[in-house]
Formats: sequence, structure tokens, C-alpha cells
Amino acid sequence: MKKTLGCLRRADQDFKLLQDEDRIAVGVSGGKDSMLLLKALSLYRRFSKKHFSITAVNVGMGLGFDPAGIEAFCRELEVDFRYVDARLLEVVQSVTKTPDRPSCALCAKLRRGTVNTAAVAAGCNKVALAHHRDDVLETFLMSMFYEGRLNTLSPKSYLSRQKLTVIRPFVYLPEKHIIGAVRREGVPIVPSTCPFDGYTNRQRMKDLIKELRKTVPRADEMMFFALSNTDGYNLWDKAKQYGTDGAVNGESPQRPINSTTE
Repeated sequence: MKKTLGCLRRADQDFKLLQDEDRIAVGVSGGKDSMLLLKALSLYRRFSKKHFSITAVNVGMGLGFDPAGIEAFCRELEVDFRYVDARLLEVVQSVTKTPDRPSCALCAKLRRGTVNTAAVAAGCNKVALAHHRDDVLETFLMSMFYEGRLNTLSPKSYLSRQKLTVIRPFVYLPEKHIIGAVRREGVPIVPSTCPFDGYTNRQRMKDLIKELRKTVPRADEMMFFALSNTDGYNLWDKAKQYGTDGAVNGESPQRPINSTTE
């Protein structure tokens, strides 16, 4: 867990993600990323000088998903657990023209909204999501190719309507390290029951980056470096001096990529 916690601490220091007395809701799907984030935050609070609480929030998608494995892991970590039986896939299928191929973007948007609502109900002031370095790069490409603009996931952003700050403590952590850490640490995984996993624009961008690395072995590393090396049009540089509410130099913080690219 040394590198995992090191990347988390670096993101915390660079973007001021955590403060004393924060009440953090962690969106947990049962997948490798969110389960490792849950463990990392539970360890980080033990040696960090910042005192914060953690509540895991799992949103039920329907399809027979059983949250018992997540709940058991939360008990092991001494973390509060909240389950919201939202049956989101049924909701998405009911409002899309192609119920046999529902919108993953809409599903992701509804899931985030449900997590945020649960966080407010639990008295939390922050929501932690497990997006990692590869997610940042994939979102950057999706924004460029599907929206014609330069944008990506923000390490920290403020939702004014719900008065919640969204943080992404894993923005520096490569996905390949997450895979290894989960295996070494024996972090339990609760498999997704969604039949549409792997058939998204994000997966296409993941495949594209793999192809780029065949020509440029360090393509992903250089792309990530470029995100914080753009003096004229900075996307989310730590020099912006992020405030405790996610604001940047007194302005509204950059919003995460919108739902059309999720």
C-alpha cells in the first residue's frame, strides 16, 4: 500500500483535498478502484494529522447485485455503510429509446446524483470518487474527440446546489498499480452485474491509449504530464491554489466532464 498511500497523500497536499472534521462519503461500487480507495482512506486517517470520518455509499443498480460483500468489508475497516436500492438500470431503460442498449452516460449521471443525495442525508460535506490516472487521460480524450474541447476530471470541484465538494484522491495513481495492490492486499471485489460493462466510449479510449503506447511507449505518462504543464491554458494545476471548498483563486472551480462522455 506504500505507493497507493503516497499517491493519495501527494494529491491531498497538491489539491488540499482533506481538512480536519471532514465527513467524507465514498462512492463504492464494489469494483477494484473504489474498494481500494475505501481501504486507502481508512488507513490514511490513522496516520494523517487530519481527522475525518468515512461513510461508504453503495447505489443499487438492480440486476440482482448483492452489497453484502461491501458491507462486510466496511465492518472490517470500521467504516459506516449506506446502501441505496435505486435500481438505476430499470430507470434508465424506462426513459431511453433503446432499452436493450441503455445510456451508460445517463446511468453514470444518475448514480453520481444518488451518491450525492445519500451523502447529504448522511451529513457529509465531501464525496470521494475513485477515478484514477487512467480515467483522467481517458476523459481528456473523450472530451477532445466527442465534445471538441479540452477538459478532464478535476481533482476537486464544488457542487453549489448540494453544497458538496467532490474529491478524487487517486488522480495520481495508475490503474495498473491498483490492479496489483488489490491482489497483494487481498482487497475483496464484488463483481458488477451490469451486462453492458466494457462497451463504452471510455473503454474505446482505454483501447486507444494502449494502441498509442505501441508506437510511443510512454504516451500515457507524457499525456498526464501535459495536463499539469500547460501554462497558458491550465486544466487543473496545483499552482492554482485550490481553496478548501474547491474554488480556484476566488473563482468557481472547474467542473468535472459532463455526462455525455462518461
